[in-house]
Amino acid sequence: MKQTITGVLFDLDGTLLDTAPDMALALNIQRELHDLPPLPYSEIRPYVSHGALAMLRIGFAIGTDDQNFQGMREQYLQIYSENIAVKTRLFDGLENVLQTLEERSIIWGVATNKPEFLTQPLLTQLKLDRRASTVISGDTIEPRKPNPTPLFAACKEAGLIPSQCIYVGDAERDIAAGRGAGMKTVLANWGYITPEDNTQSWGADVIFESPKELLELL
Repeated sequence: MKQTITGVLFDLDGTLLDTAPDMALALNIQRELHDLPPLPYSEIRPYVSHGALAMLRIGFAIGTDDQNFQGMREQYLQIYSENIAVKTRLFDGLENVLQTLEERSIIWGVATNKPEFLTQPLLTQLKLDRRASTVISGDTIEPRKPNPTPLFAACKEAGLIPSQCIYVGDAERDIAAGRGAGMKTVLANWGYITPEDNTQSWGADVIFESPKELLELL
C-alpha cells in the first residue's frame, strides 16, 4: 500500500463512530415499550452495522416479511433519533487519526448506508460535520454499498481520485464497495464483527485491530 494517499473515506457505524451504545439503548427502550426485558449489550453490539433490520431481528425476531415490520422499524428509528448522541463517540485513537489527516492536508470523509436524517444530526452533534470534506449517506445516492457508487460520489464531491484513496469499513459490503471503486481497503476489526463473519474471505488489503494502525499507512 505504499503509494500517494490523498484521501481517506470511512464507514460510519463501527468504523468511525462507536454508535452501538445508543443503538442498543434505543432497542431496549423499544423492548420496554413492548413489555420485554432488556437484552445484554454484548448480544446487540456485533450486529449494529446492519442497521434497524438487524436490531429488529435481534430484539423482536421479525424480518421484512412480518406485517408489523414497517411500523416497528419506524418506532425504532424514532427512538434512536431521540437518543442519537447520548454515548456515541469516535473510537479510541480516531481523533488522533483525523487530526493527523488534517495536519497533512489529506482529505477525509464519510460514506455510509445510514440514512441522512440520522447521519447529519449525529455528525453535527459530535462537531464532525464541518471537518468532513464529504458525507454520503445511504439515501444520498442509489444504489447503496456494496455498490461502489457512493464512494465515487464522495470522491467527486471532495475532488479525489479513487485510486489514491483508502476506504475503511467493518462490514463485507464496505470492502466490496471499496474494491469496486478501485480503492485500497482497510477492514476495521475494532468494529462490529459478528460471530458468523469470515473476514479473511472479504478480500481487504489489510485488517487492522486498532485505529492507530491507520497512521502507518500515511
